Amino acid sequence: MIVALAGGVGAARMLRGLAQVLPAEDIVTIVNTGDDEMIHGLHVSPDLDTVMYTLAGLADDQRGWGLAGETWNVMEYLEELGGETWFRLGDKDLATHLYRTGRLSQGAPLSQVTAELAARLGVPARLLPMTDDEVRTRVRLSSGEEVSFQHYFVRLSHDVAISAVRFHGIDEARPAPGVMEALAHAGAVIICPSNPVVSIGPILAIEGVRAFLADHRGRVVAVSPLIAGKALKGPADRMLVELGGEASVVEVARTYADVAGTLVIDETDREQADLVEGAGCRAVVARAVMHDLRSAELLARAVLDAAGYAYSTPGPR
Repeated sequence: MIVALAGGVGAARMLRGLAQVLPAEDIVTIVNTGDDEMIHGLHVSPDLDTVMYTLAGLADDQRGWGLAGETWNVMEYLEELGGETWFRLGDKDLATHLYRTGRLSQGAPLSQVTAELAARLGVPARLLPMTDDEVRTRVRLSSGEEVSFQHYFVRLSHDVAISAVRFHGIDEARPAPGVMEALAHAGAVIICPSNPVVSIGPILAIEGVRAFLADHRGRVVAVSPLIAGKALKGPADRMLVELGGEASVVEVARTYADVAGTLVIDETDREQADLVEGAGCRAVVARAVMHDLRSAELLARAVLDAAGYAYSTPGPR
């Protein structure tokens, strides 16, 4: 069994590749919930939903979020009424959030609700939120104002400089049921190509997770979300710089060195391999850009090979 730490579109695409290589029952994914937010009174879990929709084969690959074939009747009419529509939710997507919010209001924990939704959508792999407790990522802008992550990421189009990030509620949060058990039984742990600060950072900050990975870093493989100093999607490169680091695979290695023995980097960063190793991670070079399902599968194979994880499926198709 492998365990993946995930958040966002890059992680979802890599998980789709892993699902081509391994049986579904061999994959457990721990997903970031720090960017969850109440929108129009509904509990929205963007990272959980992106992973869930992608693995169910329902995601809109063009947008990178939400469901394919969406309609927008509710948002369009809400706009006519003068309501806020900066966080757009499609009609079918709204049903997911209505179901989640209703079940949570009945007392069901997020982990249980996630399992119910995944089963109904036909997601073959096991999805675990990082915690059932409320953790919210807060971003301090360079102006000094502190906003929610979705306010920064969506409303402001992550087009403003930041000075700090914190995870509200993290000190009281406990791992969701199954999280630590999955890590303990994992043959390998994969840190997906997600934003190290706001996608993977909250997962590592959950009680016990970072310490466990540090004790088993030899079987932890991280995949760099930066290629030639740039994030393919999102603000990871700029966030690393604005928080005092640099936009490079070397900075990613510094970020993960205490928890991951290996960092997979793209071929364009081959010349940085020695610096990555100097920062504390063994460097493995692979094609890390996932243009389609085939390239996602090939990256998944490279990551599993880097982890020394044996799998018995046929070679690349």
